[in-house]
Amino acid sequence: MAGLEHYQMAQDPAIQKLGNMTTNRHKYFRWTPRTARISFMYLVFVPTILGIVAYKTDGKWDFRAKRRGDLVVEY
Repeated sequence: MAGLEHYQMAQDPAIQKLGNMTTNRHKYFRWTPRTARISFMYLVFVPTILGIVAYKTDGKWDFRAKRRGDLVVEY
């Protein structure tokens, strides 16, 4: 048992390449119509939809001190 190095694993070149690519992704990013569209969706469209839903349902449900048979909807 002495002298064996069980803690070392064989390095997979594909995993090494993926790790290197992930680390240096910011160096190779390029704005294309596809990346602009995806960025718009995540930065503008999704928060807007979530904000509208939150505004429409604000105060609609009250879960505090409700018993069986009481209505959850306030209006």
